Amino acid sequence: MKILHILSEGPKILSDQIIAVQSEEHEVKVIDLTKKAVSYEKIIDAIFLFDRVISW
Repeated sequence: MKILHILSEGPKILSDQIIAVQSEEHEVKVIDLTKKAVSYEKIIDAIFLFDRVISW
């Protein structure tokens, strides 16, 4: 399964732990909105490419 995590307030302890566990068995991508300017077009494209999207 492909899982996308969108971090609106940056990484937290809980989100890091869940991402680490999911990464062991699934393809995981993280978009951290606090790190750099990410185009909304790329976010929308990623949302449709992944099976599951989790927004923090």
